[in-house]
Amino acid sequence: MRYLTLLRGTHSTTPPPPELMAAIMTLGEEATKSGALLDTSGLAPSASGARVTLAGGELTTTDGPFAESKEVISYAVYDVGAKEEAVEWASRFLKVHRDLWPGWEGEVDVLKLFGPEDFPM
Repeated sequence: MRYLTLLRGTHSTTPPPPELMAAIMTLGEEATKSGALLDTSGLAPSASGARVTLAGGELTTTDGPFAESKEVISYAVYDVGAKEEAVEWASRFLKVHRDLWPGWEGEVDVLKLFGPEDFPM
């Protein structure tokens, strides 16, 4: 089963500590070697994006930034046997943030991607 994780947090005016980035790289290498991590990337602030909305039959496009207090900062796609495994990877990711970037706060959404198992023949 594949899961998409979305990291939400506030973009800081200071860069993340180098120790955090090293820990993230180590965790990513471990997840990749285990076969769980399929893809991951950081995302630019929403100021460089746009939102397309359909409401009342009309399409509108709004340039960022968006009003949300927390932005989507990065994503990862995992291929695991159960939701609990994806939650564990997300928890480990947040734990390195907690341990190496005091005061930073964020959250990870763990979302199942549809797969063949969701559409039995």
